[in-house]
Amino acid sequence: MWNDRSAFFAFMILLLTTPPLLADADARIEARLEKLLPGYEIDSIRETPIKGLFEIIMAPEVAYMSGDGRYLVEGRLVDLEARKDLTEPRRAAARKQALDRIGEDKMVIFAPVEYDHTITVFTDIDCGYCRRLHREIAEYGAAGIRVRYVFFPRAGVDSDSYKKSVSVWCADDRRRALTDAKAGKRLETKSCENPVEEHMQLGQRLGLSGTPTILLENGTVIGGYISAKRLAAQLDAPTP
Repeated sequence: MWNDRSAFFAFMILLLTTPPLLADADARIEARLEKLLPGYEIDSIRETPIKGLFEIIMAPEVAYMSGDGRYLVEGRLVDLEARKDLTEPRRAAARKQALDRIGEDKMVIFAPVEYDHTITVFTDIDCGYCRRLHREIAEYGAAGIRVRYVFFPRAGVDSDSYKKSVSVWCADDRRRALTDAKAGKRLETKSCENPVEEHMQLGQRLGLSGTPTILLENGTVIGGYISAKRLAAQLDAPTP
């Protein structure tokens, strides 16, 4: 079975150094979640600073579960002594992980020749503030910001906004079609294989309630319109 002696010894070291109770807890939690949420991919299970409580990531969701797999806890975990939110950084990372799974080949991207930052914008073609943001797309580029669009037609599947999103995706020039659509120009109706419903499902799992919603490179969420100048200043500000 073991052709590589180094692999065998690495496996034995892993067995000897893995705490049995932790391994058992992982197995119980994973079995419980697979039964309750079939089809959901479990990205990680890890201990929290609270004994017997485990962090569960199913990107983009973060939740907590008892080691026996019986109790599920939703909400923020806060270290009052350190005055630190332990959950939000993990949620941000999980959002980024979920976006990475979609992939840039399923996004409409406006990129300047040189840029320092990339943002992802959940957009509705018929949303007023989404259109306002897009009117400044050249200013975003001038500020060194690359914009990746994913579609979130709030009226749902088969709405006019949804059909416009599909037509944009199926156009020969997606960026031109998106710009025209946001300017209120009539698009040629087109249909093809597209990622619009996948975008919508992710937006729903993220709990989006409006558009535009902006995700920064680290997964931080900015709800609503923000000017290119203000966003650039925020992105360039030193990290505290």
